[in-house]
Amino acid sequence: YDNFMIRGVVILDQDRTGQQVSDIPVVAAGEDVLDYVCHEWVDEVFIKVPDSMEYPMNLINSFILMGVTVHLTLSKVENINEGKQLVEYLGSETVLTTSISMAAPKQLLYKRMMDIMGGIMGCLLTAVLFLFLAPAIYIRSPGPIFFSQVRIGQNGRRFKIYKFRSMYVDAEAKKKELMEQNKIQGRPLMFKMDSDPRIIGSGRKNSRGVPQGIGYFIRRTSLDEFPQFWNVLKGEMSLVGTRPPTVDEWEQYSLQDRTRMAIKPGITGLWQVSGRSDITDFEEVVKLDTRYIKNWTIGLDCRIILKTIGVIFNRNGAA
Repeated sequence: YDNFMIRGVVILDQDRTGQQVSDIPVVAAGEDVLDYVCHEWVDEVFIKVPDSMEYPMNLINSFILMGVTVHLTLSKVENINEGKQLVEYLGSETVLTTSISMAAPKQLLYKRMMDIMGGIMGCLLTAVLFLFLAPAIYIRSPGPIFFSQVRIGQNGRRFKIYKFRSMYVDAEAKKKELMEQNKIQGRPLMFKMDSDPRIIGSGRKNSRGVPQGIGYFIRRTSLDEFPQFWNVLKGEMSLVGTRPPTVDEWEQYSLQDRTRMAIKPGITGLWQVSGRSDITDFEEVVKLDTRYIKNWTIGLDCRIILKTIGVIFNRNGAA
């Protein structure tokens, strides 16, 4: 099909995993397809069954819950309650397309144009910040100025995210030792703690006990996020979206958790402007991200960007 890269075929009633159909690999059988789609890079699925068979509705509803776009042949459409729907052509097939996140091409163009303009301005500001932050970081913690890490993007894409380094170089190794102090409740799919000793200058505090090290300053002012404008410019991220999980977090995701990555990840999002320091329940994070995805508009993105600026200034004033 034009404009599609076919990643694989699934045969529901036979286990032919590892074989090929017309040079396309069979990637899963009926019992394994959800796990495959949940943890691999899959944007959309096309489901076609013989006229004598019913659609696997439980499977279809699971795909939609995960944020995957589903195409069904129009001649056999069943009642589907979730997601937005439209009729379109897929090759020679007329299909009903269903997705929780569906935008018109013009809307996506506007969002990308906003990302490009924001990305260019952000990269210029990052270059200016580098002149001041690079020596401050290196003097207090010799090592690379930038921190990079593989993260999970839209529908399972892997990419390398960039930040100004605000932690000591051995921070990732120490994370496992500190998991018991994780503030995020429920399933530990994100990590957050008070007075994190991995942050550069964590021992420096003012008379009120507020950390004053360079690492805390960079994080409190969100200056560490500025190199991500390069990710935005490259199209791996957006100005507004959901926060990209690490690979180990992604591997623990349930079907519903995967909904968070139905769109490009963002530098900021609804979770961040809804009190990110106060929200300690991962399920609440998923709910906020899902709400953003289902109700997305360019106007909502603009409001979140303005609120993000306000949150940063309020946090700095409180400090």
